[in-house]
Amino acid sequence: MISRRPSERNPFERVLLPVFSGVKADAALELVRAIGQEVTLLGILPLEVEEQVSAAAGKVSLFRSELIKQYSPHLTKTHVSIRVTHDPFKELQEFLEKNPHDLLVLEWPTHFDSFRILPARLFESDLCDIALIRGAIPEDVERIFLPIRGGPYAEMALQLSRLLPHEELYAVNYTSSPVSASVEAPFRGLSLILPNLPDVTYVRSTSSDPVESILSEARRASMLVMGISVPPRGAAGSPVSVWEEIMQFSPCPVVAVKTCETPRTWSGAQGVLVGAQAISLLVDHWFAENTYHAREFDDLDMLLSLKEKEDVTISLALPALNEEQTVGNVIQTVKSALMDDVPLLDEIVLIDSMSTDRTREIASDLGVHVYIHQELLPSYGARSGKGEALWKSLYVTNGDILVWIDTDIVNIHPRFVYGVIGPLLVNPAVQFVKGFYRRPLRVGDKIQAGGGGRVTELVARPLLNLFYPELSGVVQPLSGEYGGRRSTLERLNFYSGYGVEIGLLIGVFEELGLSAIAQVDLLERVHHNQPLEALSKMSFTILQAFMSKLEKRAHVELLEDVNRSMKLLRREHGSYFLDVEELPEFDRPPMIEVPEYRQKHPIAE
Repeated sequence: MISRRPSERNPFERVLLPVFSGVKADAALELVRAIGQEVTLLGILPLEVEEQVSAAAGKVSLFRSELIKQYSPHLTKTHVSIRVTHDPFKELQEFLEKNPHDLLVLEWPTHFDSFRILPARLFESDLCDIALIRGAIPEDVERIFLPIRGGPYAEMALQLSRLLPHEELYAVNYTSSPVSASVEAPFRGLSLILPNLPDVTYVRSTSSDPVESILSEARRASMLVMGISVPPRGAAGSPVSVWEEIMQFSPCPVVAVKTCETPRTWSGAQGVLVGAQAISLLVDHWFAENTYHAREFDDLDMLLSLKEKEDVTISLALPALNEEQTVGNVIQTVKSALMDDVPLLDEIVLIDSMSTDRTREIASDLGVHVYIHQELLPSYGARSGKGEALWKSLYVTNGDILVWIDTDIVNIHPRFVYGVIGPLLVNPAVQFVKGFYRRPLRVGDKIQAGGGGRVTELVARPLLNLFYPELSGVVQPLSGEYGGRRSTLERLNFYSGYGVEIGLLIGVFEELGLSAIAQVDLLERVHHNQPLEALSKMSFTILQAFMSKLEKRAHVELLEDVNRSMKLLRREHGSYFLDVEELPEFDRPPMIEVPEYRQKHPIAE
């Protein structure tokens, strides 16, 4: 028997399976068992017109015992309900009106014969989402064939397919002829999602006879999953629909699906229609498989063994500006655990931004190389900002893997570093790792456990959900604890200010796709919270970086120089006034394009 893939979020939590007395529904049971978390067995005992309902009490008792004995052992969470009726389909309708379910599973054509209805009547009723199955599901499903013609039920077919265990999901978009982009718009969203799903082989095919093409391809499949929203084949008024013909003649088992409503679509900045369910498929899959926890990597000897096996070097760069209160503890904690005790790090450098306190002196006394980023690569000018420090840290470090953490962490622990390193050592496909954590916020004398990350929740994540929904699963896109492979980082633009984090995240996604990104839970991070005005300035520069990314993607100009000054509201002596501050956010070119860098790092050529 088959079981559901555990990494997939299941949109069909409550599944209904009607079972008629004396009629087997073994194939439907297998499908329900594979995808349903909570299953209702609706036992239906049909009566002839002349039969009295009360006279069926004995039959009901036997029927209920039969259902529990034959079906319940195969299902995790089961509810059994019996209905005695002269009109089975009306009974089904009334049951679903009172007891909403996510999915109705029926066996074709057995259930239609039992309900004494045609498929059209079922579809017109809009009871709930429907899955029809014909044929026994193989115990080992090697290839699921998913023909897609861009209808509104393609997303549901894709969702259900990915819940079933399989070696390969072969998705084909059939078109009758080459068409313009505007005609293809209903399918363009899925065309973005499918190539990014790791278990999907996606192709496009032109066919003058899609039914024949689908039946031919089905010969090489373990099973076929398709949407039902297709017009009748042949002349107008033809009684046989495409899906019915495929159900009847397919050489492999078939599952046909239909939603009770046409799914809503999301219109992206480029006019691409992307169904919310399709985006959810991609993001949920990524979130399940590319989200790590720091505790997975607390065996430092294991990490060291992986590092030696991969034959890589690792650098830690610490950006800093006036952090004398915390920088010493950060360096001592990390250096002791990850260099002195276990040589996981090959170098630690401090990239200072002209601190006026003892930050540089403290770091130097602890044996860390100290650089002032304004003095590095002087021919390119000296910009202020954290992003500038990170960009130039590529120039002064040597590791194959480069990790950054902020130097204002009060509760510093080695996990802030090894947690970021871990996914890069265990998964060669990962190129960039973001840390995330709970951020307590101090308000007066009280601590709000999850109050931190205000710019993240009010600016960054809403923007990503709007314009880069594929990145909507990134918990903290602005976190300061992250890292990546030099071979990737040196090919990215770096914004000079606070826009650097969002810029790098989007840059990796645009260059390499979502699967190249991972995130790791670093538990809790305590640091000095900034005042509201500082957060407002941070938001302003992050918005500039985001708009710049959109400009390049859409080939439009959204910002002018006048847009890079911020009007700050001030109050003195009982009066308000505006104070204008220049806060431009510009980016640096990929470091690989800098001749001095290529000379120092010839391996990058």
